[in-house]
Amino acid sequence: MLDKIDRKLLCLLQNDCTLSLQALADAVNLTTTPCWKRLKKLEDDGVLLGRVALLDPEKLGLGLTAFVLIKTQHHSSEWYCRFVNQVSDMPEVLGFWRMAGEYDYLMRVQVADMKRYDDFYKRLVNSVPGLSDVTSSFAMEQIKYTTALPIE
Repeated sequence: MLDKIDRKLLCLLQNDCTLSLQALADAVNLTTTPCWKRLKKLEDDGVLLGRVALLDPEKLGLGLTAFVLIKTQHHSSEWYCRFVNQVSDMPEVLGFWRMAGEYDYLMRVQVADMKRYDDFYKRLVNSVPGLSDVTSSFAMEQIKYTTALPIE
């Protein structure tokens, strides 16, 4: 169970993972050793999954975001494992979900341009048989993007 101090530490780290242990400890009124122990426990418990740098895709020449919806007629565990492995190996896929509703899967794909998306699309449909519908929508403007969870 997370207490108020754990939640505050997580909020601080979500917004700036470069904060020093001393800065984190000061922010929650602890000394560094108990603060470090809390962070270690959050990591050991799988609450704190990692600390990363967020990159600007535009500045890296990866300005096209596509949301890809997929329908399939195949639902065997063998097909599913193959599909998951194929998609997981595609570095352009930043998010991948199995869905309830009209479509079976949703992917968030980040590429440089439409040519690169077409290359990705061809690799996708040729690598896994049985995709009955692949529908793509392209983001025109990013209005909100955050990795911070709403921790209260």
